[in-house]
Amino acid sequence: MNKIRPIAIHLPQFHPFPENDEWWGKGFTEWTNVTKAKPLFEGHYQPHLPADLGFYDLRLEEARLAQEALAKEYGIYGFCYYHYWFNGKTLMHEPIKRKLQNSDEDLPFMLCWANENWSRAWDGKDKDLLIEQHYNLEDDREHIKFLLPIFKDKRYIRIDNKPVFVVYKSADLPHPKETIRIWRDEAAKEGLELYICRMDRWNTPNGQDILDLGFDAAIDFQPLSNNLRNYIKTKRVDNEKKKEKQFKNTLLRKVINKIRFELSKLDSPQKNDQQKIEQMIDYAEYVDYDLQNLDIDYKRFPCVTPSWDNASRRKFNATVFVNSSPDQFGKWVAGKKNNLQNFDSPEENLLFINAWNEWAEGNHLEPDQKYGRQYLEAFYKAIK
Repeated sequence: MNKIRPIAIHLPQFHPFPENDEWWGKGFTEWTNVTKAKPLFEGHYQPHLPADLGFYDLRLEEARLAQEALAKEYGIYGFCYYHYWFNGKTLMHEPIKRKLQNSDEDLPFMLCWANENWSRAWDGKDKDLLIEQHYNLEDDREHIKFLLPIFKDKRYIRIDNKPVFVVYKSADLPHPKETIRIWRDEAAKEGLELYICRMDRWNTPNGQDILDLGFDAAIDFQPLSNNLRNYIKTKRVDNEKKKEKQFKNTLLRKVINKIRFELSKLDSPQKNDQQKIEQMIDYAEYVDYDLQNLDIDYKRFPCVTPSWDNASRRKFNATVFVNSSPDQFGKWVAGKKNNLQNFDSPEENLLFINAWNEWAEGNHLEPDQKYGRQYLEAFYKAIK
């Protein structure tokens, strides 16, 4: 088996910038959502608060260097930064820009274009758009011209000398074949071949047919993946069968329904809190399910997540994983490592971790005040 290169997905939002000041209030950063989180049920782990690295500002060289040093210590090969491009306008690019200008920040890196509209979904206002993607082929050309100097950086992650670039929501591209052709043509003018990936997500078509549009490989976007969608469907079917068996007695059903109706009229704070959660999923159960359903017939890089809980970011429709632990995370990492496929090239050896620092979605390898470095230690032990 090839030696793996673990890549941690990195969110560069932890610094103030003008658009966030305008949309959410002066001085807003991702830490704003993180620190205001509260438990929604008994045993709910919120808020997630940082430990070793503190409430950092990614404009600071010291903060970025501390992140890189910690990542190296625990076997992370590089970061995959989310990259935000809206028809020539970049957002949250300052940390990446400063890294590019600083040779001391030598951790390898790559970019993932987070090509989604920004809305007030965090406030439950999905249709209130803050900034929108407007796709066109001329913008595709301008976009890749912006990226090519970054791809040439010696620290940029490559496969067989091809810079790796990821599209977060490839299903949103109206003309993916043409977009990818333009990207490859412009790169060729600069003497570069590209290695283009897409994220496999739970609410979009996935498979070889999608890769045939021009992508070199997919990345399994955990936990919001195909397997999670299938797991939820399976659980729903199982639950319906249990309910059917439980409520065969018609009289009992009527009594219980009457009780439920009376309870539904109660408007307790606990009930309101529970309504904020759309999905509650047992992390340990899902890890077992995912490891038992890894067979695919196309090229896809594996991914794991230490946990997931976006209740601090969303007022409604949160997805919360419960019973996450360093031991379970280590089990997942080891299982994915042991199942790593040997593709055409020994450099196609990437294992993604979602994420390094998605604090407002509860998925972070960075140490927190509850677990310290236990997730990092579990990860390092699993990949050795």
